[in-house]
Amino acid sequence: MIVNVTVWGENYHEPREEDVRRRYPDGIHGAIAAGLAEHLGDRVKVRTSVLGDPECGLPEKDLSETDVLAWWGHMAHEEVPDEVVERVRQRVLGGMGLLVLHSGHYSKIFRALMGTTCTVNWRDAGERELVWTVNPAHPIARDVPHPLVIDQDETYGEPFGIPEPDELVFISSFSGGEVFRSGCCYRRGNGRVFYFSPGDQGYPVYHHPDVRRVLANAVLWAAPENGTGEPLRNAHIPAPR
Repeated sequence: MIVNVTVWGENYHEPREEDVRRRYPDGIHGAIAAGLAEHLGDRVKVRTSVLGDPECGLPEKDLSETDVLAWWGHMAHEEVPDEVVERVRQRVLGGMGLLVLHSGHYSKIFRALMGTTCTVNWRDAGERELVWTVNPAHPIARDVPHPLVIDQDETYGEPFGIPEPDELVFISSFSGGEVFRSGCCYRRGNGRVFYFSPGDQGYPVYHHPDVRRVLANAVLWAAPENGTGEPLRNAHIPAPR
């Protein structure tokens, strides 16, 4: 089965900041898409879209043809209209997989699915991040080194304002001392959601081969086994006579 993946990026920094554009000449979304194609080959069909596209890059037709949506956002969360967020939410409840990346924890869609603030403690000092596998049997951890070493990244720290994950796959530690639940799995309706924190625009994290491996594994885990459909809608059952 070919998994249809849409990689959505805010594309806010790339046209505005030369250093980000040099780091990600095809956009952050382009680097993520390239990593998926590199690791998964003909098992996936990958397309990209950005906030500035018609209907914010997430029209009904494209979502209806998407098995897994990867979401990277940072500065323009509130610019995504509520109706687009609800469109995505309904697709997740109907079975579409969702990968929420880095600052996407503040996105409207992640907060809507979690029902919490999703706030983090953070600072940016270019510290080393070690991503530790705490669930080595999980499919997302397959062939991922323990620890996964990222030489420089933005620092996130607990407490993280999310519901208890259904499955915790990774935790990160930073050279400044913080720890963070960096790889969290959820099930919402018929859909699977994976949050993965490494990937600030200020560092070339999405070119890292082991980070790309995590995202490729996550796509296969989040892909619906029986396709996508409508969210479960129960009907009133008359009392027996």
